[in-house]
Parts: sequence; C-alpha cells; structure tokens
Amino acid sequence: MARFWFISAPLHGHLDWGGFLKTAQVLAARGHAVTWISEAPIGPVVTAAGLDFTAVKRTGWLWPPPPAPDLSAIPPQEAVLLRYRRALDTWMSEDLIAEAVTELVALAGQIGTPDVIVTDPFLSAAALAAEALDVELAVCGWPAQQELNDDFLFPVQKMLGQESRDRLDRLSARFGLTARYFSGGPTPSILSPRLHISYFNAHWYQADAESILPQTLWVGGAPTPPSDAPPTWLSDLPVDWPLALIILGTVFTGDLGFFSWAAQAVARSGYVPVVVLGRNPIAPEQKAELKAALPKHTRLLSWVPFDHVLPRTRLMIHHGGMGTTHAAVVHGIVQMAVPHAADQRGNARRIAQAKVGLNLTAHEVRHGALLEGTRALTRDAQIQENARQLAADFHALGGPPRAAAALESLVSPSA
Repeated sequence: MARFWFISAPLHGHLDWGGFLKTAQVLAARGHAVTWISEAPIGPVVTAAGLDFTAVKRTGWLWPPPPAPDLSAIPPQEAVLLRYRRALDTWMSEDLIAEAVTELVALAGQIGTPDVIVTDPFLSAAALAAEALDVELAVCGWPAQQELNDDFLFPVQKMLGQESRDRLDRLSARFGLTARYFSGGPTPSILSPRLHISYFNAHWYQADAESILPQTLWVGGAPTPPSDAPPTWLSDLPVDWPLALIILGTVFTGDLGFFSWAAQAVARSGYVPVVVLGRNPIAPEQKAELKAALPKHTRLLSWVPFDHVLPRTRLMIHHGGMGTTHAAVVHGIVQMAVPHAADQRGNARRIAQAKVGLNLTAHEVRHGALLEGTRALTRDAQIQENARQLAADFHALGGPPRAAAALESLVSPSA
C-alpha cells in the first residue's frame, strides 16, 4: 500500500481537470492510503466522494482575488498588465505560499510523509512541499511542456515572467530549495520530471505537439454511469425532448445576460434550455428578472448531476473550463465555448481545432453568434460525428484507472 496526497486549490473546478478526483477514488478503491488536502470549503465534496479529507488553513492560492478596478478607466497597456499581475498573484503570492508550504511540511510530521504528492497544475505550494519532503511529484490535468521561448513573449509577459521567477527564487531560498519541480526559463511553471497526466489526448493538443514533453500521459476518459436516481425535474421531461446545457462553471456565474441570450438561442432551435447558475447565490430580484427573460420550458438550476443530464444533452454552451469541456467531449456533445479567463481561452481554441464545436468571443455573442452557432451545429452532421469519434478516442485511452496505474508506478517496490 502506498500513501498518496492529492492537493488542490480550494475551488470546485480544481477537483476536476477531467478526472483528478476520480483518479484519487480509483487509488483508494485499490487499497492505497489517499488523503485529499485543501482548504475547508471543499471538504464536503471530497468526503461525499468517499475520500479522506484534511483541511489546511492555506494552500497558497489567492481566492477570492481582490475586487478588480474599472479597467475601462485606465490606458489599455496598463489594463493588460493589471490582468496578468492579478493572475500571477493568484498562484504565486509569496506569503500565502510560504504559509502553505510550512503547513504541509508540518502536516507530514503529524500524519506521515506521503510517497507521492499529486497536485493540480497551478498549486505552487504543493510543488515546493514535495521538494521539501523529498517525495515524488505528479501533476494531474495539464501536459508537461517545454519552456516558452523568450523571443515569442510580449513585453508584459517578459516583465511578469521575470517577476514570477524572482518570487519563486525568494521562496526557494526561504526554504533552502532549488525549485526542482518548476521549469526554468522566463515563465516558470510546475513541472514534474516523471509524470504529467492529461485527461485529454494528443490530438486535442495538436497545435502544441512540438512543445509536449515525454512525461505526459494521455488518459482520455469516459462517462461515469450514475449510481443514483435521476433528479425529478429531469425524469419529468419527455425523453424525446433534446436538452441544451448552458453553464458558466462556479466562478463566472454573474453574467445573467449571457444565460438569457443562450437560452433564447437554443429554444429557437428546438432545444429545452437547462440553465445552471452555479453554487454562488444571486440576489432574489436578479433571479426573478432572469426567470422572466427565459423562454418556456427552461429549467433554471443551481447545479446539475452531469452523469444524469449529459446523456440527454445534445448541445453545451459554456465558459471553456477544463472540466466542463472534458465532460462534453466524453459524452460526444457538440459545444460552444465563450472563454472568460485563464486556461479557458486555450480550451475554447482546441474545441474549434478539434472540429467539435465553436470558439466565440464576447463581442460575437453580443452580435447574435449564439443563435447562428446553435443553428450551424444543429445542422452539421460532420461536426456531430467528430464529437462522437473524439469521445470514442478518449474512452480507448483508459481514463482514471490508467492514471491511477501510472501513479502507482512512481512508488518504489519498497514503499
């Protein structure tokens, strides 16, 4: 039996990445000692998944970020710099990371040092703690990639890349480390020399093929058959009514106009809109206003069980979050992504590159692209076939069981 720590930022989306939590479940089912470590708010989700959870005060992740200023009131170059710096502060705030590393090292003394730390792709404290504890590190949810070439970076990226390097150097010196689990170069990122697990496939990253490193393991994924009864609202819908799921994840849930526009677009094309607001509450008057703007038969919900809903879904409109995108792919669903931030832009771009959906901008949405896109995807038999084939390709790669086997291989026979 091996001892695994799974460490994530305290956000529901960081439990996923296409199969992160499911991989931990597979290892636990195989008899390994699996402990999920994060901040307390996500503990109930982890324990509901049947895993042991240990809460820490800090994971090193800055959330929620400070309120954003009005970017329209400052020069464009300053606005771009501010966006990049806010992103850097989220995953590389020195004081928060130092607190988290200290707490994780102390935790090892309390519950025992793990054989392997498995981290989400952006949790710097987990990578530094793995080095401090001298244990293997694996990254789940992101391929290993070569360092960025300084020649291809914008000036603002160079500036903040150097700033991130300076922060990492100070943190390493503080703990007497070498940052061995980070890439070098102008924009350091978490890098395991042994194993990066991606729940997609090589074709999905076709545009990045030259930069992918050999420690990347593509495991794809497949739908999980539900083990409980479907929700009543779903059972009450006639089985021949096609559903369109409209969702913006758990962070970007305040864009109520987007929900209304998307619901109207899919309803005009013959779908039943299922609008998911996320777990963040909205004011009652805002919710009432949204309800009034939604077409007949719309289901307005805070959360839906994907395992039940997606087999009946024919179209997804979403923000491009990695877990949401992956769920659409493994169910063979065509999709439209309107990215809001961070890795969502890359996911939306890959949806289009794989020819399983559309990548839309906010400007295009405001000018009617949701209706045009819905009609195009509904009528295009080839793109629907592409989505089905990509789902089959993902399924063939083995999913979380194969990911779990790869993590087991990191543990020496004597462990």
